[in-house]
Amino acid sequence: MGLQCGIVGLPNVGKSTLFNALSSAKAEAANFPFCTIEPNVGVVTVPDPRINTLESLVNPQKVIPTVIEFVDIAGLVKGASKGEGLGNKFLANIREVDAILHVVRCFNDDNVVHVAGSVDPVFDKEVIDTELQLKDLESVEKKILRLSKVAKSGDAGARKDLAVLEIFKEALEKGQNARSVDVSKDDLESVRDIHLITIKPVIYVANVEEEAIHTGNEHVTALKEKVKDENAEVITISASIESQIAELDDEDERTMFLDEYGLTESGLNKLIRASYSILDLITYFTAGPQEVRAWTIRKGWKAPQAAGVIHTDFEKGFIKAEVIKLPDYEQYKTEVAIKEAGKMAVEGKDYIVHDGDVMHFRFNV
Repeated sequence: MGLQCGIVGLPNVGKSTLFNALSSAKAEAANFPFCTIEPNVGVVTVPDPRINTLESLVNPQKVIPTVIEFVDIAGLVKGASKGEGLGNKFLANIREVDAILHVVRCFNDDNVVHVAGSVDPVFDKEVIDTELQLKDLESVEKKILRLSKVAKSGDAGARKDLAVLEIFKEALEKGQNARSVDVSKDDLESVRDIHLITIKPVIYVANVEEEAIHTGNEHVTALKEKVKDENAEVITISASIESQIAELDDEDERTMFLDEYGLTESGLNKLIRASYSILDLITYFTAGPQEVRAWTIRKGWKAPQAAGVIHTDFEKGFIKAEVIKLPDYEQYKTEVAIKEAGKMAVEGKDYIVHDGDVMHFRFNV
């Protein structure tokens, strides 16, 4: 399954600089709004040492890691919900991503203009929240209008949907994001077709100067205080540092560079880990002499669903799954030895796949 994270924020907060550092694609970074007009998509390999372990054990012809797509979306300005700036394009692009990486400027630099005149991460966040909430409110109100006549005729389903829509309408009118509305999974079906933007999971990316990468600053503190009641994570990243890391091709040089800054990992790794966590994603592996490959699925998926990401025929004709735990693979080294030790489990349709499982699927179509 493909995973897309949309990088959003006001103009000149460091979106394109961060995007360039995260991916091999090179969006134009410049000191003026709307530098990125069409969404740029960068495909990034998900770092996972477990696939390296399997490679050393299996010695396959090729290794295929899983990937994540970062989409750099045009900068949003106040009034976007009414079409100001590139608002319509922005809002259309953001509907398509799985999660939102909201980049917030938390650095002072007189050489980089701020569209509002001063650095204020809370204000920046609220500008984007308001525009997205207004667009969602418009979508909710349109559906309410559409269903009202049907509900008056006595349609039970329409009345149920209207009740749920009114809950979301009230929250959005109060300046709350749709993701904060406490409703059941069944109730969420009532709004699924209108693709609410503020219902998407969000990670706030506090872009700081190099000196604040460990301690943060007053801007990061203010942002964290503002979002403390949201189901969201705040990650502190220096786009400047990430840009320098991206220029280093040698892994040892990258490690030395990180050591110089007292960092154990890049901001990219932190963002990927946070993205997987907020979207409830896990990875399973297939391993054989031809290839070792990582596959991304939702946490809680059963074996047939997991097989379906390889090919729909695998899910339709699913018979069983042979499952090896990676620690057992490391201990016994080969599948033959694993089978002899009784460590290969044979699972049916109700097996819930675990993160790190090594799987073979048996199917018949």
